[in-house]
Amino acid sequence: MLDQATYTPRLKALYNESIRAALKEEFGFKNEMQIPKLEKIVLNMGVGEATKDTKKVKQAADELSLIAGQKAVMTKAKKSIAGFRVREEMPLGTKVTLRGDRMYEFLDRLINIALPRVRDFRGVKPSFDGRGNFAMGLKEHIVFPEIDFDKVDEVLGMDIIIVTTAPNDAEAKALLKQFNMPFNS
Repeated sequence: MLDQATYTPRLKALYNESIRAALKEEFGFKNEMQIPKLEKIVLNMGVGEATKDTKKVKQAADELSLIAGQKAVMTKAKKSIAGFRVREEMPLGTKVTLRGDRMYEFLDRLINIALPRVRDFRGVKPSFDGRGNFAMGLKEHIVFPEIDFDKVDEVLGMDIIIVTTAPNDAEAKALLKQFNMPFNS
């Protein structure tokens, strides 16, 4: 069993040992606090079938909890929309926010295990928001090794948002490239 007091995730150690220095040199930061770092990773699954069967949201939450390593929260509708058969407070999806060691562990599994398992994978499209945050989507949540393929009733997509402290997209992209994020351009 791992001793939690001395265990450091592989990517966190890599960031502290070499990535910080590389970014400081590349952008010429004068202050250590200017160096961009990962703040949090938000995972989100919208369940379109939730209006017909609320059990699907619970199953999605359970599967997202397995992927993230912490309990997922159900997201509920803010307003009723009759055309979509949605009522106020109806559960429609699930999300989880990862910080600290779990965030680095998830990023490691995403880059080195899950993304290479995606069919016809040619790299991720650099999709930044202008403030140094990166968003991507996966069409199949079954690319993660925690999900037992035989027990999945329905393959769901998921959104992954990586929030950094970088003030712009160039610094955020450089940070993620140092973590070996496979960008296609």
